[in-house]
Amino acid sequence: MTLQLKVPNMACSACSETISKAIKTVDPTATVQAEPKTKLVNIETQASAAGITEAITAAGYTVACH
Repeated sequence: MTLQLKVPNMACSACSETISKAIKTVDPTATVQAEPKTKLVNIETQASAAGITEAITAAGYTVACH
């Protein structure tokens, strides 16, 4: 499944790397594209949206509805 999440407090490439690593703790096979300029994270994953959101939140970021 493909998810697109908005992460308003993602500010730089280090943030996108942290978010990618957090997502891969839930689904190591996930494909993650995190773009700090648009604050959007596109994820191709087999994990649930709730699990992905929880991992991003646990890494210290906020996930907003889009």
